[in-house]
Amino acid sequence: MRLRDRALLWVRLRWGLAPRTVAALTLVLLVAVGLAAIHFWSVRPQEVRAPEAVAEDPLRAGAGAGGAVPRPVAGAPPSPPPEPAGEIVVDVAGKVHRPGVQRLPAGSRVADALRAAGGVRAGADVTGLNRARVLMDGEQVRVGLPQAPADQAASGATGGAAGASGPSGPAAPLSLSTATKEQLETLPGVGPVLAQHIIDHRTESGGFRSVDELRQVSGIGDRRFADLRPLVQP
Repeated sequence: MRLRDRALLWVRLRWGLAPRTVAALTLVLLVAVGLAAIHFWSVRPQEVRAPEAVAEDPLRAGAGAGGAVPRPVAGAPPSPPPEPAGEIVVDVAGKVHRPGVQRLPAGSRVADALRAAGGVRAGADVTGLNRARVLMDGEQVRVGLPQAPADQAASGATGGAAGASGPSGPAAPLSLSTATKEQLETLPGVGPVLAQHIIDHRTESGGFRSVDELRQVSGIGDRRFADLRPLVQP
């Protein structure tokens, strides 16, 4: 109390202030100091913790993108892959440019198989061939060939439906030693050039003593020989 009275007395004597004025100034000073302390305390540096990364659930993400995504059931087998588009396999034989196995879309017709095989060769008779017929998987389209042997027809190796094969030829195997060039050209995969090679080989060797001699003719490989063997004789 004495110190306060002396301070107030010193202030009054030095500046000539009234006691109430000195008290008001003191109160204002204290309030200013308090506000300053609160301000500095609120703006002091504080430690900030980084947010934790949250792994996004792909199933939830897909559901939010446009619909609910079912969760896989534990122990359930995986769903099978989607089946490929329908396809059939057919064998095009005879008077075409590229005889052999062709893969076509399901629902294809005989005309599509002929187009895939390079088209019908010039001079081939396709009068009895129904080009609008829908193909079946595993069948054979025969163009300008003699009638197939009975065992092959029974096994389904040739097209059994009407119009599936070309004009019928002789039922007996074709003789390699006496057949003309035109007759040889009716064999599957035999054109004018190959027919002439067979005749040239027959002339040079004095005829065919066995069907296996066809392997010695230029242009006849294992696959073509397998097609010709049941259709010919020495």
